[in-house]
Amino acid sequence: MTTIVSFDARLVRVPLTRPWGADVTSVGVIATHVVRSDGVEGWGFSWTPQIGAEAVLALLQHDISAFAVGRDADPRALWTPAWEHLHEAGGGGVTTIALAGLDLALWDAAARAQNGSLSELLGRRRESVRGYGSGVNLHYTQDELVAQVQRWVDAGFDAVKVKVGKPDVAEDLDRLHAVRDVLGPGRALMIDANQRWSLERATASLEDLAAVHPAWIEEPLRADDLAGHVELSRRLRGSSGIPIAVGENLHTAYRFDDFLRTGAAQIVQPNIIRVGGVTPFLRITALAADAGAALHPHLLPELSGQLALTFAAECLVEDVEDAGFGALGALRDRSPVTMDRGVLTENPHAGLGLRFR
Repeated sequence: MTTIVSFDARLVRVPLTRPWGADVTSVGVIATHVVRSDGVEGWGFSWTPQIGAEAVLALLQHDISAFAVGRDADPRALWTPAWEHLHEAGGGGVTTIALAGLDLALWDAAARAQNGSLSELLGRRRESVRGYGSGVNLHYTQDELVAQVQRWVDAGFDAVKVKVGKPDVAEDLDRLHAVRDVLGPGRALMIDANQRWSLERATASLEDLAAVHPAWIEEPLRADDLAGHVELSRRLRGSSGIPIAVGENLHTAYRFDDFLRTGAAQIVQPNIIRVGGVTPFLRITALAADAGAALHPHLLPELSGQLALTFAAECLVEDVEDAGFGALGALRDRSPVTMDRGVLTENPHAGLGLRFR
């Protein structure tokens, strides 16, 4: 059995070229490194845009490292025992974000041991996957928003996502009509409320916003409000028919199963870091397939794009403007993926291809 000989982590602050808000001017990357008993090394990371980077680092350096050293280096075998060990500190959130740092480093080592990439190790099924333009833009003026959407169109994207949730839905609708004018009828428009609405507010707002034909509504309600999403889904089936997308703030496969099994969501969007890495992400992918639901990964296209190349079903990969690790100068080497004309392809690399400066 190949075991873990050493494991360590360090915090890297990556400044954002285009801040996501007045208090979000950088993202925290916790870079991780593992050495196996066969001498193979692996590099992974955890990630948080604003809150908890130091807490994640502490969990990795102390509890997770102490647990992992000496154990089986197979990420599939190690993940559940590690999660059960950490569960006292919470089933998801900081614990699963931290676990991703270990899981990704182990997958990186596993792929490197085979002299290949992660997608080759998992079984690549396609050579490219479509992306969609995304941004944190609710605070943008309408002119700034329209200019951003025009940049996405000029860059070749045929689908974009914008934020909604202004105090007055009429302002949201004005902004979305302006966006639709730029997109035209042939490009998809997704909208994201980031948990801003109550059930009644969501119901009323989506009746109005249906006029711009959204492809989905993302996080219309508080992320953990399962009953509310079940009821909203029922109401939307009887009116606009807009699909509900959730997942960036769900942290375990169990919670994804709850939302899929009850019909609370038609689209799931797991964030590979927040759910704990590749191992649970693959479980969630299987759950979505069994439920007949679409899956579109949340953020981190340098990594989620690699996984998307292994999916049986097609998906869209989220590309936030000016937020890629490569574009931000955070990587030691060339980015493992390229997004060109709205299409993501993989560049030659070993493992995950994500080592931070």
